[in-house]
Amino acid sequence: MTGRRLTSLLAYVTATAAGASLLTGCGALPGAVGGSREPLTVMTWAPDRTKATNMPGMPAMAQAFARWVNSSGGIDGHELRVLTCNERNTSEGAADCARQAIDQKAVAVVGSYSQHGRDFMNALEAAGIPYVGGYGVTDDEFTSPLSYPVNGGQASLVAGHGMQLAGVCEKVALVRPDTVGGDRLPALLDSGLRRAKHGGALDIPAAEDAAEYTRQAGRARSGAKGAGGCVTAVLGERTQTFFDSFRRLPEEKRRGRNGQDGTGGQDGRGGQDGKGGHVRISSVLGSVDQPVIDRTGGAHSPFEGAFVTGWYPEANDKSWAPMRKVIQEHAFVDNRVDPADTGVQTTWIAYTVLKQVVEALDRDRITATEIAHALDRGERIDTGGLTPALRWKYADLLGASGFPRIVNHQVTFQVVRQGQLVAQKPGFVDVGETLLSVT
Repeated sequence: MTGRRLTSLLAYVTATAAGASLLTGCGALPGAVGGSREPLTVMTWAPDRTKATNMPGMPAMAQAFARWVNSSGGIDGHELRVLTCNERNTSEGAADCARQAIDQKAVAVVGSYSQHGRDFMNALEAAGIPYVGGYGVTDDEFTSPLSYPVNGGQASLVAGHGMQLAGVCEKVALVRPDTVGGDRLPALLDSGLRRAKHGGALDIPAAEDAAEYTRQAGRARSGAKGAGGCVTAVLGERTQTFFDSFRRLPEEKRRGRNGQDGTGGQDGRGGQDGKGGHVRISSVLGSVDQPVIDRTGGAHSPFEGAFVTGWYPEANDKSWAPMRKVIQEHAFVDNRVDPADTGVQTTWIAYTVLKQVVEALDRDRITATEIAHALDRGERIDTGGLTPALRWKYADLLGASGFPRIVNHQVTFQVVRQGQLVAQKPGFVDVGETLLSVT
């Protein structure tokens, strides 16, 4: 779909003419739906144009969702007004976005991304504003009583990734951010690996905004060399940079039979590592996804054959058809909205939660407190097969140490074949018991 879109300039002009706010600050999607019911104001934030992870598709998807529901009378008669904010990947930016949500009297923050959970969550809690369907990258999203995550966060991905690799990798090297959040990843990966009596991974911290990773790539190759070695990187947008450094390691140490270079092959099998073993590469969605694979060469991408763990079904699954229709009709010229992007997908699911909760409340005026209470009482959300049914009643919470708010502990195992992320095995894999075992 991306290839059939118009240029970014046309997207900019069209979106502006339609009244959609760009991700340069805070703005509202104008237009009146009509009727006696009060408008519903929410916010979606994400970083854009930063040196680390950027998620401009999330606010753009929120705006498309608003145009869609408002074109047919709003959500249960409520005009949906979406505020957006550039979180800038800084603690100050996250706090500023939270203040804007409070000042604009948002009834929820929906489908947003920030690595600075403490800086925004404390403010939202003080104002009583629920955080619905955040991306799942911070611990605070899984501990705050006002957070309602739609996925199991990075914890589920990394623990599940350990389970995915356990049966095929005798040695694993993990390259991860040298941050407080990154410090938790080795234990999570090891919890999945040890479900198959695996010895655990070599931990390699790395700067999350580095321009190259030659030293870490060398350590990872050395740690994974031998039969059945695997190198996994979880560095957000810098994962591509890491694997580029990995690919550029001296050829005489990585060249295998038939000129394989250690990153290609079917089902994650790469070339020889110089000692008779295959080196496989792997990651999790959010660090590697279909747009990244497309940008780096498709079937000729260095990710060909890589194992990838995700939260949701593959992008071509029929369950995404409603979202794709909305994008086609309400965001077709906006290059920020890619239906294969994990952030866009998470935002769609988060707004699905909001829509169903508002419809269930069936009131002329909706408050932040009423949304939170409805979710706490166990309002059941059907996402059309994109996740298991979601409920945040106390009995539905997993209660894992450090992640008590997880209600969706299902992941999917995928692999890159001929430039496409496809299911390695059908359906979801439950990682709940694995998360409960993390110490």
